[in-house]
Amino acid sequence: MSPRKHNDQSMKDALDEMLQSFHLDQKFRQKKMITSWEKIMGVAVAHRTTELIFRNKKLFVYLNSASLREELFNSRDKIKDLLNEEAGAEIVEEIVFS
Repeated sequence: MSPRKHNDQSMKDALDEMLQSFHLDQKFRQKKMITSWEKIMGVAVAHRTTELIFRNKKLFVYLNSASLREELFNSRDKIKDLLNEEAGAEIVEEIVFS
């Protein structure tokens, strides 16, 4: 009987490696960020958000409140930093509020 190989790689490292090998890591981070939108931005903003779409490192945020849109527009650099921090990588270069 041959000895069993020991796998010293953690589950997280193995998953990260698999996502990279299939070129899915960026998409995975985007989905993770979208599902974390309420946690990052809060319940009030999440309830006024109608849609989030990624295209070419731009995040399009559709809101149903003009006053909130203006407020978020003025804080877009801070929001971008929070989102990238949550994703663990620079996935958002620009945010467009609509």
